[in-house]
Amino acid sequence: MELKLVDSKSLFLSNFELMKSSSFLDTKLRFGLTGTHKLCSCRGVVLKASRSSASYDAASSVGKENFILDEFSCQINGKNCSGLYLRDVRVLDASDDEYGGILINPQTLPSNPNIFASVLRESLSHWKMKGKKGVWLKLPVEKCDLVPIAVKEGFQYHHAERGYLMMTYWLPDDPCMLPSNASHQVGVGGFVINDKNEVLVVQEKHSAPALSGLWKIPTGFILESEEIFTGIVREVKEETGIDTEFVEVMAFRHAHNVAFEKSDLFFVCLLRPLSTRIAVDDLEIQAAKWMPLVKFVEQPLIQADSMFKKVIDICIARLGKRYCGLSVHQLVSTFDGKLSSLYFNTVEDSDSNCKAN
Repeated sequence: MELKLVDSKSLFLSNFELMKSSSFLDTKLRFGLTGTHKLCSCRGVVLKASRSSASYDAASSVGKENFILDEFSCQINGKNCSGLYLRDVRVLDASDDEYGGILINPQTLPSNPNIFASVLRESLSHWKMKGKKGVWLKLPVEKCDLVPIAVKEGFQYHHAERGYLMMTYWLPDDPCMLPSNASHQVGVGGFVINDKNEVLVVQEKHSAPALSGLWKIPTGFILESEEIFTGIVREVKEETGIDTEFVEVMAFRHAHNVAFEKSDLFFVCLLRPLSTRIAVDDLEIQAAKWMPLVKFVEQPLIQADSMFKKVIDICIARLGKRYCGLSVHQLVSTFDGKLSSLYFNTVEDSDSNCKAN
């Protein structure tokens, strides 16, 4: 098969469809024009390829080609000539994110480490040429042997969950603009008080020695995609078996360098009990009971801790209608079209739970 040469202008304007044909690609592959700055010869023709900035995407998944429009120079009977040809590149299956970045599809990643290394390297070069920015690579646990390869290519750890490791790569030469991993964990505590002025309290099975013997309000962490007002109801139910209704957020605490050097947000919520029979969670809770508010407040550990004492003072003020917390209102924002929970004081609202004097 003979490779026909034409000048670059006429080839680009008139024969671009020809270059995409299978016969042209077969010729290109046959003569080894698959890499930048490679030399080959046929029938006295010497070709030297150099990359151009133009490109044509034929597909976007592994095992298929993306075609790059490249230039070549040649010598025929001692005379210089030049032209264009299409070079195929294997690119990882990926999609664009809304910020000009790349989201690699973890389901189609090659299992063979050598193939992954080769395709990843060419993919990064291809995406950089196209002006892409951040690359997100999600590696499932079953493909953990690909992690060292990604690190060697310049990827950095972003975060890890039980089933995967997320890695990132910033393509531009300017400073990285990718968002950092989540910086906070969110905790909740439930101040549940009945019509007998008794507080629902627990003693945890596993606690710091300094808190030994303390009767405290039920606490826990918010789950992913869980609301504060539903999370605290769930936590109280799991630890004590008591059904409750969320009333308001009384206060919240912001602390830093807590667990794994993360910051911590802790929301104290006022809850109304809907049941009375306690059923203790044996995994986490040593004991639970209804304790008179006066005895709860008189505990030495409560009196000695300014944070605990202030929280209790706020809750007592709420019961005496001298304070109003933040009730939850669900609204849709036009920015993202999603339903969100907005917590704010509704003391002037006739439908509010709070009727402060």
